[in-house]
Amino acid sequence: MSAPRPTVLIVEDQPLLLLHVRFAFEDAGYAVIQAANADEALIALDRHPDIRAVFTDVAMPGSLDGAALAERIRGAYPRVAVLVTSGHQAFAPTDLPDDIRFVAKPYVGHEIIRMIEEEMA
Repeated sequence: MSAPRPTVLIVEDQPLLLLHVRFAFEDAGYAVIQAANADEALIALDRHPDIRAVFTDVAMPGSLDGAALAERIRGAYPRVAVLVTSGHQAFAPTDLPDDIRFVAKPYVGHEIIRMIEEEMA
């Protein structure tokens, strides 16, 4: 019997995109926690020390955007892999810390699964 896959936190405020990503991770065997904004994500990270990866959109409501959330996670939770996404052409992935990966929207489920697995390795 293989070990269960790690827990992933998805931070997305658009319900259809959230469902798409959630199903992709669950189909790949991951436990999924979801948050609609960075404030909820930070609470989830505090409450669930088993979270090993975060997949976050850049544009979302709340006190932080996804890029700022990624920086906060990198500082406070260095063992947590982070993958950031955005569909806004004005967003420059170079604004992210060097060790944070970026995938542009639209993305394919297996692509983000592969990228998260590489980050957790």
